[in-house]
Amino acid sequence: MTICSSLIRIWYSVPPLGCWRAPESCANGWTGPVRKTDFTTPRRYWPLLWLTLAALLAQGAALSIGSVALSPLQVLETLLGHQSGLAQTLVLELRLPRALAALGTGALLAAAGALMQILLRNPLADPYVLGLSGGAAVAALLAMLGGLSLALVSGAAFCGALFSTLLVFGLARGTGSWTPTRLLLTGIVIASGWGALISFLLAVGPVEQLPGMLYWLMGDMAYARHYGPVLLAALVSWLLLLPLARSLNVLARGPLQAAALGVAVRPLEWTLYLVASLMTAIAVTTAGSIGFIGLLVPHMLRLWLGNDQRLIIPASMLAGGTLLTLADTLARTLIAPQQLPVGVITALLGVPTFLFLLYRSR
Repeated sequence: MTICSSLIRIWYSVPPLGCWRAPESCANGWTGPVRKTDFTTPRRYWPLLWLTLAALLAQGAALSIGSVALSPLQVLETLLGHQSGLAQTLVLELRLPRALAALGTGALLAAAGALMQILLRNPLADPYVLGLSGGAAVAALLAMLGGLSLALVSGAAFCGALFSTLLVFGLARGTGSWTPTRLLLTGIVIASGWGALISFLLAVGPVEQLPGMLYWLMGDMAYARHYGPVLLAALVSWLLLLPLARSLNVLARGPLQAAALGVAVRPLEWTLYLVASLMTAIAVTTAGSIGFIGLLVPHMLRLWLGNDQRLIIPASMLAGGTLLTLADTLARTLIAPQQLPVGVITALLGVPTFLFLLYRSR
């Protein structure tokens, strides 16, 4: 507890630079109302405390709700080792690993989306904008067609995501230096190429393997049994971003202002791109391609909390994990005993929310 308190104090000890409700020259294209966050009183912790409580409640709901409903008391007794039999199997072997994997995956996607929106200076950027999910999908489908085990399919997806990242950066750089616009356009083109390969593999793949391949492409938590790596990746990512709080705030104002204030812009951007890419690769490896988490969560949090990245990054992780946990709970119970891909639920929730935000910004 002392270590966590110290990390939070370090995160908030960096003084914010400027008012994020600043003139348009400092807004860098961000749209919608933006509030200045008050970091002079203990109230600064309230959003994170509320989001932490929401994450815990979402985990409790995921452990309780299912084909066999369990009371909160039964869940608690099972976690403490006082229950055995069916309750133990449901909670410890089926629901808990899936809920924790959803928590970690959502946290990675939301934080990666927040970083991409800063780097590309576009509030509607998402973690998949550089084509990572397409590279992971092609590699995973090839592994499935080869009859490899689930662990090897996940490993292939991770390698495919990394290869796609290196390909995008290499082509965007060319013989000169890359820019956010050039990187974005290259990512869109590469993603289109991956999409064509995915369609080809689905067309030539055996009919009996198509359901599993389609579920993976739509995002599915059903086989996400190993929650340790994704939770560890979320924690390590947050710890890596801790010392970059001040630089993130400055970079959000634009590269010219950041360079004028002494920030090494290019090394920082490379570091953030690498971290965001690895976060996305691990998330895609765990659950496939899940849309809207990395797009909507950080965007909506900025409307609520402002643009101070010391608050946005951890808040995005908590909110993203909570949203994906609730979406996965809904996906496995909505038409039980059948289960929906969680990507379907996030899309059904994300599309109207996105349209509402567009309507409000008019």
